[in-house]
Amino acid sequence: MVDFRKSVVALLAAASVSGLLAGAPAEAQTLKVVMHSDVKILDPIWTTAYIQRNFGYMVWDVLFAMDEKFEVKPQMVDKYEVSADKLTWTFTLRDGLVWSNGQPVTAEDCIASIKRWSARDSMGQKMMGSVAGLEAVDAKTFRMKMKEPYGLVLQSLGKPSSNVPFMMPKKTAETDPLQQIKVEDVIGSGPYVFVANEWKPGEKTVFLKNTKYKPRAEPPSGLAGGKVVKVDRVEWLAMPDAQTQNGEIDMIESPSHDLLPLLAKDKNIKLFSANPLGNQYVMRFNQLSKPFDNPKVRHAVMVAFGQEDFLKATIGDPQYYKLCKPVFICGTPLASEDGMKDVLNQNPAKAKELLKEAGYDGTTIVLLQSTDLPVLTNLAPVAKAQMEAAGLKVDMQSSDWQTVVARRVKKDPPDKGGWHAMLTSWVAADILNPVMAGFFNSACGDKAMFGWPCDEKIEKMRDTFAKESDPEKQKQIAIDLQKYWVDHPTHINLGQWYQPAALRTNLEGSMVAPVTVFWNVTKK
Repeated sequence: MVDFRKSVVALLAAASVSGLLAGAPAEAQTLKVVMHSDVKILDPIWTTAYIQRNFGYMVWDVLFAMDEKFEVKPQMVDKYEVSADKLTWTFTLRDGLVWSNGQPVTAEDCIASIKRWSARDSMGQKMMGSVAGLEAVDAKTFRMKMKEPYGLVLQSLGKPSSNVPFMMPKKTAETDPLQQIKVEDVIGSGPYVFVANEWKPGEKTVFLKNTKYKPRAEPPSGLAGGKVVKVDRVEWLAMPDAQTQNGEIDMIESPSHDLLPLLAKDKNIKLFSANPLGNQYVMRFNQLSKPFDNPKVRHAVMVAFGQEDFLKATIGDPQYYKLCKPVFICGTPLASEDGMKDVLNQNPAKAKELLKEAGYDGTTIVLLQSTDLPVLTNLAPVAKAQMEAAGLKVDMQSSDWQTVVARRVKKDPPDKGGWHAMLTSWVAADILNPVMAGFFNSACGDKAMFGWPCDEKIEKMRDTFAKESDPEKQKQIAIDLQKYWVDHPTHINLGQWYQPAALRTNLEGSMVAPVTVFWNVTKK
């Protein structure tokens, strides 16, 4: 696939900004959209990559969902009850829920889906650690019995972003969590149907309105409420040939930030910011391999890094980024500067001293770079430069994002197809607390996310947070965790950034949500 930035620039040169988005629609009820990445993987449980999460929201539904006020609301669930001792949760599904193949959605399907999701998701793992068992009461009702009261049940089942607890048929959900589901098992419970025979990786991914889907009666809000589909077909287009796309695109999910001033001036285009809390850049360590098995080396990298170079190189315009040392999103209740004074100041001299004290032996760091996503491409060169300034040897290896996604789950040695470090971004809604934030998961082995940290103290603090209901006590736990994490980092936060989408002015109804979704959207 041609680099996204180059493709859009070519379009602008060939047809002007308005030619990109504001030409005559090819089909009145078809949306043609350029997403932030191509779809080469179909399983949103197997990977946390956001394009697979977005795919998941098209095809599958959820038991609970988060509205635009970040409140969790029932979605596939009609009603739920909690026993007085808070040890039994009973969930009853809405009437009329069917899979896209016409079969009814059952309690057994939901139980299997929760089990598969929780095997891969940080928040799901923590919840299931307090679960004694799941059982079907009847076709539409199931119970979750707890070993002990757990304060984040609804927040876990209503988790808005990767990994999302999407409900899948039992047969699909019984796929090994460490293996990808098969194309033929993409049978949905959500508002759209994936058209497998039109899927062409590198070209397009097609969805049709799911005529069997039953929306809730409430108005839509965020990711909750009535998911009413108002177009017949949605095509996610890769951009292999800029010229062929001229005048056919209705929306670009993530236009390059250096094009936003041009797009803002065009009367036929509107910029829409659906995610007011934004995103956070991070670098992830692989702790299975030297030297990042040593927390002192990881801490030295945090001392070497400064956020501003990363943000300038990727976003550029300060109105779309924010320096933010706290690991939990600035502007939210758990954000704190405690423990952050001596890190993220871009201090290579101090970092060099720390590396020497840590016994760094000159091991070459294999740093993964994704080349096809403008918001990520320039992160790795900055990381390489800042690490090398501190005395680390770095081999930056480049590929497209989907290749990075596939490679980052490999535990092979870095010189045999594995890796030492990679850079990515989290939606703010994914990282608001220590249990939600997957990169804090330090449960050891395959329970941890790629990077595979193993730290009993971090896990104990996450457990304590999950079982604490007092907000002030939760905040102190988060502060204590942050202070410890600075010296034992699982990842490094590199600042916050914001991404508006570019839409034709004839599109209406886009949702304010941390995920790009296509229900409620109309095309006039």
